Amino acid sequence: MELWTLTHSRPAHARSVAERAEAAGWHGIMVVDSQNLSADSYVGLTYAAVATQTIGLGTGVTNSVTRHPAVTASAAMAVQDVAPGRMCLGIGRGDSALAHLGRSPARVDQFERYVDVLQRYLRREDVDFADIPIADEVALPLADLELADHPAASRIRWFKEEVAKVPVEVAATGPRVIEIGARLADRVMFTLGAVPERLRWGIDVAEAARGRAGLSSPGSYGAYVNLVCHEDRAVARALVRGGLTTFARFSVMHGEVSGPVDGSEQATLDRLHDGYNMKAHTRSDSPQAGLLDDAFIDKYAIVGTPDECIERLRELQRLGIDKVAISGPSAGSDPAESRHAMELMDRAVVPVFASQVRG
Repeated sequence: MELWTLTHSRPAHARSVAERAEAAGWHGIMVVDSQNLSADSYVGLTYAAVATQTIGLGTGVTNSVTRHPAVTASAAMAVQDVAPGRMCLGIGRGDSALAHLGRSPARVDQFERYVDVLQRYLRREDVDFADIPIADEVALPLADLELADHPAASRIRWFKEEVAKVPVEVAATGPRVIEIGARLADRVMFTLGAVPERLRWGIDVAEAARGRAGLSSPGSYGAYVNLVCHEDRAVARALVRGGLTTFARFSVMHGEVSGPVDGSEQATLDRLHDGYNMKAHTRSDSPQAGLLDDAFIDKYAIVGTPDECIERLRELQRLGIDKVAISGPSAGSDPAESRHAMELMDRAVVPVFASQVRG
């Protein structure tokens, strides 16, 4: 099972995190793509690429609204050109990137079309203009210019043949997006918490979708997990809770809970839905951070000593999870305790999984 660390995309920061992560044995680094809150993800990944040799690089995650699929594919392949075989493209329906444009997550049907077209671009295939509609109010059809000749379809032509296709990973919580990822993506990355029963449910939904689509081979599955390693569980909870509010909210984004939950979890998620303040997104000092009780944190996140974290990760591995993207200490947390937790993770947990060769 691969361990990837999730961080923000400011170029100098992404470079330093990638250098530290590579030295510690992490398999990869993923950066957020939220243009109003952080720098451009592909610039950050390029900075990280030129400063490292082997570590994986990815978006965690981009979305299907703020960039045309041709632009997303071209940007991802540009990083792949700089760092051959190291780039992966994580994509979801969008959260803070769209919230700061006054929009909610992409509609599911639009997201499905986008992922399909994105994969065709990455495979160097032609995309019919009808599959990438642009409103006439924005730009009139090229045919109106009456050129002597013009492209009959859209295709990204600059890719070198030797540059490998960038794999696409769909971040998914609800059943419809899980099914889309299972059919169209190279990996489904669940945002269901570190809860075996919920992840088992997600895998079952995905495998059923693959079967209906005539895909006989098992899919590849990963998970986004909030994890803080610390000798003091109370400190670990305090460090993880801000980020956990963001990921837990995905399970109740539109008011209905996705996946199996008990009554207590349902009540917590309902409170989170009603009380979430996007202006304090991911922060440990946000109003929503106080809505999570200790029992919820202990179940949905991974918090505790190195041995406890290792065992929880192995539990996910036994389910068939082959990649974990880890969100560590939250923004607004105690800086000294955050540094200690990250150092402990690097020193005592990552080496246990680092011997696996990155795929």
